[in-house]
Amino acid sequence: MNSLWRRRLRHDIRHELGTIIMLASAVAVADDIGDRSRERVEQLLGETRWLDHLLRRLDEEGDDGDTREPLPPPERIRVDELAAEVVTGMRLATAHEVGFAGEEAWAHMDPVALWRALRNVLDNACRVAAGRVNVQVRAARGWVTVQVDDDGPGFGQGTAGLASLGLGIVHDLISEYGGGLEIRACELGGARVRMLLPAAPPAAMATAETVGADDWRPHP
Repeated sequence: MNSLWRRRLRHDIRHELGTIIMLASAVAVADDIGDRSRERVEQLLGETRWLDHLLRRLDEEGDDGDTREPLPPPERIRVDELAAEVVTGMRLATAHEVGFAGEEAWAHMDPVALWRALRNVLDNACRVAAGRVNVQVRAARGWVTVQVDDDGPGFGQGTAGLASLGLGIVHDLISEYGGGLEIRACELGGARVRMLLPAAPPAAMATAETVGADDWRPHP
């Protein structure tokens, strides 16, 4: 794939994505749709915004595949709110029941990386689940835990290809920011995938000082 072809492809993708955002935005404010339809359109807009973020990350790479910029620095993000947004979008895309329980939890993480990681885990869970997936967000002892349980056959019992690829992506995304990944069985009978993220102080405790690159990693 030559560099000119890649640049043109990115241009076309960005153009089409912009068209989708424009059309969806027009529908969201229309007077002839119901509240439920408006909610779905707003979720569609949320998904397209994340895709735009991903495309911008792709633009940061050179056409030879080498990264022009270093790894995006961690930001102080509200993990439970981001996870709730991902879960809401997934509920519109699956027939399974996707439960969510979360408490206020802040972490030092790149938001696009966390979105990609959680979407990969949820995609895998919904692909193998019999009918139920649960997502929990908790904060304790310097870590934020994002846990995804499913009632499928368990890790290693289903189709391995896509799941293995997805979890490999998740591991790389999380570990790049000092986090960890755990996989085990859960009470639902399927797999439990637990992402551990370096915690940040709650809003009431946060200071105005910029967190240095050597300061954000927790010391368990």
